[in-house]
Amino acid sequence: MTFDRSIKIAPSILAADFANFGAEIDAIEAQGADWIHVDVMDGHFVPNISFGPTTCAAIRPHIKTVMDVHLMIAPVDPYIDAFAQAGADIITAHVEAGPHIHRTLQAIRAAGCKAGVALNPGTPAEAVEHLLDLTDLVCVMTVNPGFGGQKFIDMTDKVRKLRSMIGDREIHIEIDGGVDPTTAPLVAAAGADVLVAGSAAFRGGSVSNPAPYGDNIRAIRAAAEGAL
Repeated sequence: MTFDRSIKIAPSILAADFANFGAEIDAIEAQGADWIHVDVMDGHFVPNISFGPTTCAAIRPHIKTVMDVHLMIAPVDPYIDAFAQAGADIITAHVEAGPHIHRTLQAIRAAGCKAGVALNPGTPAEAVEHLLDLTDLVCVMTVNPGFGGQKFIDMTDKVRKLRSMIGDREIHIEIDGGVDPTTAPLVAAAGADVLVAGSAAFRGGSVSNPAPYGDNIRAIRAAAEGAL
């Protein structure tokens, strides 16, 4: 992965057809996705269960861009190696998921992946201030994690604060939750460069009719870039 601050759209496969992940990934990448976002949920840290490293390993051959694995699980550390071996390019852990996030970020990098740290809406930007030199990505949750399709929570002040804290470090700011052409400009103007989109990316399309995927991605990207 090379670093740049251009707007990147990361469709979440949580909104894809679970029975057809490989073809869905092929289709959404062909329609302009920059990254593929994989939401891993454990029914403990968040009130939902999705999938684990076996699914990640199965879909990895279909991902030609970046596999962005978001661990909404606790504990995190026992599973880092499994997700790294499954082909994750980025592994993101929540600062709220355990008492030793510094150690977790070290372990993610030691496993050969880029290290991300996520912040729930109620967690302030300052929670990652002393982690930035170990971090490649900060994920700002703009919904409470656990389910797709939720209403956007305005975290632009937090994003601006993070953008200032990061300075010239090569750290992405990712937004996860409620991203669409209306909300994308708000977070892009505040300093975010990676926009996770679930239902807003996959809405109206299918493997047999992927053109709406491209329309959706272009609309989000144009709205975000228009705010810069």
